[in-house]
Amino acid sequence: MERTFAHIETKLVHAGEPHPRLLGAVAMPIFQTAMFETRSDGDAGYHDLRYIRLNNVPNHTVLGAKLAALENAEAAIVTASGMAAITTALLTVLKNGDHLLIQDCTYGGTHSFVAHEFARYGISYDIIDGADPDSWKAKLRSTTRAIYVEAIANPVMSVSDLAAAVDFAKQHGLVSMIDNTFASPMNFRPAEWGFDLSLHSCTKYMNGHNDLVAGAVIGRADLVEQVRLNLNHLGGSLDPHACYLLHRGVKTLALRVRHQNVSALAIARFLDEHPAVASVNYPGLIGNEHHARAAEFFDGFGGMLSFHMEGGARAADRLLERVDLPVVAPSLGGVDSLMTIPAKTSHRLLSPEERARIGISDGLVRMSVGIEATEDLIDDLKRALEA
Repeated sequence: MERTFAHIETKLVHAGEPHPRLLGAVAMPIFQTAMFETRSDGDAGYHDLRYIRLNNVPNHTVLGAKLAALENAEAAIVTASGMAAITTALLTVLKNGDHLLIQDCTYGGTHSFVAHEFARYGISYDIIDGADPDSWKAKLRSTTRAIYVEAIANPVMSVSDLAAAVDFAKQHGLVSMIDNTFASPMNFRPAEWGFDLSLHSCTKYMNGHNDLVAGAVIGRADLVEQVRLNLNHLGGSLDPHACYLLHRGVKTLALRVRHQNVSALAIARFLDEHPAVASVNYPGLIGNEHHARAAEFFDGFGGMLSFHMEGGARAADRLLERVDLPVVAPSLGGVDSLMTIPAKTSHRLLSPEERARIGISDGLVRMSVGIEATEDLIDDLKRALEA
């Protein structure tokens, strides 16, 4: 009988684990083998073929069960990267002739794939204002098959009307898809709100240690199975050792994210009052235009924030030269605080006009708050800003 647990802290440690444990091993072993011995069952020939590319070896299945439990979803599958999760899920839900509705500000890799690769597959799309559900129907087509949003948009930290996205999908027979990377299951669990598929770059919060690349697709069992079959063909399977690192990293998710929620809010408040900062994007700030929606949907406001420097691009460059504790590097969600300029990294493939339209100035700095002492981070930022 599958064990169930009431609280996410316990799920992080115990959900999906082999019971009884394999040969008594407390930590999930690494099955560093490409294939497993296959035995005939005397009826259907080969039964339960296990092979890494088929995404069904023990490290995959145990981790998938754990991730599904975290979001109270039916099933989950891990992938070789966040983009493997996103692209495979989109190509599973959409086919030649289909149409997608996608929110106006998404991760640069997602935007690039939709904007530059969809045409080769014969798939069309329209961009929608995630905060204005009344405008969505005008872009609906008879061929629309899915709606795609992000829980917290990268890098401007906007929050779409997530409940409206689910309702809209149900009313029009669409698949509702959400990138839940920035929120993580600690702050938002899409299945509880009715989303069909939740996508993650597990490189970020799920693992939390900046030492692997991985992704996940979580949600309805029938859709996850379709994604798995497609993933088998596209080859985006996760290596067993990376599975082990993700399995180990996710167990501390609650401890990390709770601290990051508190720390990011304090840092956002500090930056919001600093004269060198023009404006701060963080949904936890009461004055933020997305605060009410974020408070409705999320258990915490996350560890990600961004801010526009008064001096524009030059000031942003100088700030990154002067900070000491945050590492100047792309990615996010780890124990180390990271800072980057999205116009030069995650969203560099967008045209200047596209970046301006969604609020990404050349002087926008994105900060992923780690688990360092909040006071030390604020002191470091204060020193760098005043320098």
